[in-house]
Amino acid sequence: MVNAETGTAEIGVIGGSGFYSFLEDVTEVTVDTPYGAPSDSLFLGELAGRRVAFLPRHGRGHHLPPHRINYRANLWALRSVGVRQVLGPCAVGGLRPEYGPGTLLVPDQMVDRTKARTQTFYDGVPRADGAESNVVHLGFSDPYCPEGRKAALAAARGRDWEPVDGGTLVVVEGPRFSTRAESRWHAAMGWSVVGMTGHPEAVLARELELCYTTLTLVTDLDAGAEAGEGVNHTEVLEVFAANVDRLRTVLFDAVAALPANEDRACVCHHALDGIDTGIELP
Repeated sequence: MVNAETGTAEIGVIGGSGFYSFLEDVTEVTVDTPYGAPSDSLFLGELAGRRVAFLPRHGRGHHLPPHRINYRANLWALRSVGVRQVLGPCAVGGLRPEYGPGTLLVPDQMVDRTKARTQTFYDGVPRADGAESNVVHLGFSDPYCPEGRKAALAAARGRDWEPVDGGTLVVVEGPRFSTRAESRWHAAMGWSVVGMTGHPEAVLARELELCYTTLTLVTDLDAGAEAGEGVNHTEVLEVFAANVDRLRTVLFDAVAALPANEDRACVCHHALDGIDTGIELP
């Protein structure tokens, strides 16, 4: 349940803790969920005439590593305040030499190589509140919202930042970076970029009938795509900082370009059609 006077939001952004400072009339909202606490408060405000809820994925101060993020609580919290479309920008490593630092890639596919993350709401396990879902097997052949991708690509082009249209994001457990052998294997499989936070966000969003789109910013060439020392965390942060203003502008333009929630006609909006989940969604 929501523990504050909030109103609602229509679009959610899961990303850096500084993004919400650009909203108008920001309200910080604490949200309880049946799956525990989300990464942080939600920050609700207005952007380009849209009601937006920002959620710092790693918490303020970046205290949550990728494998300890409560992804279920994060997505449930966003839906509980009215969010039906989510943008999830993230930093990634490039797996091809042409995808160097500063590349913006909007993937259309994903590969899960995580190991220990809860990735469904529908596992038949009783929740703390006593509710118990049915076991559900959801289709996930195309993990990202086609309308959200279209908005993200158009937003980047409108800011003279030609994006890579499509590609595969492979998500690893983290928090360590890949070995050189792992990185070369990822590249040999034909995958495009590698990150630590794009899963299970996308599948959990689909399970809640939320549209989900990720914009990936390449901060480094992954270990197997270069001949040097390999990935360095300090350099990753430096490249991200150098591009964050540009990414923020594209992200905000994408928010403005998303369809109204009531006009959604994509597969995401109908993911649970004909399915009895056994639990009531917020």
